[in-house]
Amino acid sequence: MVTSPPTGPVVVRHLAAGDVEAAIALDARITGRRRERYLRPKIQDALEKAGIRVSLVAEVGGRFVGFLLAKVWYGEFGELEPVAVLDTLGAHPDFRGKGIGTSLLDQLRMNLSALGIRCLRTEVAWSDPLLLTFFHHEGFVPAARLVLEADPDSPAARARRERRVAEQEEAAGSESSGGRPRG
Repeated sequence: MVTSPPTGPVVVRHLAAGDVEAAIALDARITGRRRERYLRPKIQDALEKAGIRVSLVAEVGGRFVGFLLAKVWYGEFGELEPVAVLDTLGAHPDFRGKGIGTSLLDQLRMNLSALGIRCLRTEVAWSDPLLLTFFHHEGFVPAARLVLEADPDSPAARARRERRVAEQEEAAGSESSGGRPRG
């Protein structure tokens, strides 16, 4: 027997402790893998450590159909203005295109506006055109900042470290010989 998804309005509420398993299960359904070690600490932080709770859940007909994890930072990367960071957004595949993500973001924006927070940031993989399109339709634009990343153990990074160590050893050897070449 095939059951159809529940219908009705999207109800958005604050994330609660009882939502942890549902969020992890929904994320696994969306991503195709169980990311419990990633999500559980993020959800716990959102519930226990956040001074201002802004993470949300969406339900339709009493069924958990979406969630977003966000936090508010008062000063990030040297900026003094508060900024909200949207970390994770998930909508049940059976409800895609039904306004789940939009409903979650609308409520988040209303909550942030009431708090006087004027900036909401997120990151999206450049290789994810569906999510890029969704955020574009939601009014997100590329930020004036660049996110930089590096592999701390890449061959180039190792070569730079080895060069610096060799230079430091050479400088230390020069200093111990009074600046005279040894030999």
